[in-house]
Amino acid sequence: MGRSKRLFAGGSAGNEHVTAVLAALLLLLLAIEGATLLRLGSLLTVHAFVGMLLIPIVALKLGSTGWRMLRYYRRGEEYVRRGPPHIVVRVVLAPVIVLSTLVLFGTGVALLALGETSGTIVGLHKASFVVWVAATALHVLSHILELPRVLRKRIPGAALRVALVGASVAAGAFLAIATLPAADHLQDRASARIGLDAE
Repeated sequence: MGRSKRLFAGGSAGNEHVTAVLAALLLLLLAIEGATLLRLGSLLTVHAFVGMLLIPIVALKLGSTGWRMLRYYRRGEEYVRRGPPHIVVRVVLAPVIVLSTLVLFGTGVALLALGETSGTIVGLHKASFVVWVAATALHVLSHILELPRVLRKRIPGAALRVALVGASVAAGAFLAIATLPAADHLQDRASARIGLDAE
């Protein structure tokens, strides 16, 4: 009983810690994803692969931040004591990030499933990216200075948090590998469209 109690310990501080670990991981993966945009015509397979890898990790990050807000509004003592994010983050930035994230990844999956390289869904994907990158940049800037401090904390329940993050990475890797043939097909279509296909 004592061991399982320690596993699930951490509360609000544990939530903050897992959110910070996910944020650090996302910064790395999103930097790779952003780099593919520099030569998207030839790096579309990598772009799609990393995009699919990101989905479970982003879902867990949304879940951890959503859990904090839910616990705060349901008057969880630790979460109330920690306080809410700034009102602008809660009322303006967070809804924009969540909505643009859903549209960005949803249209990305649709493009991969349909094998489309042009059209309305591509336009929506690009438009949602512009909104998402602007809102996310503001979000990152509002938290980047506190990230190292939170990552260094030792908080009970680390085993569960490591398992959660590891499971999201494993799920993302599985999803990315499973959709690799569709990503290759999309790359072939994009290459042929811009005249890179030798055949």
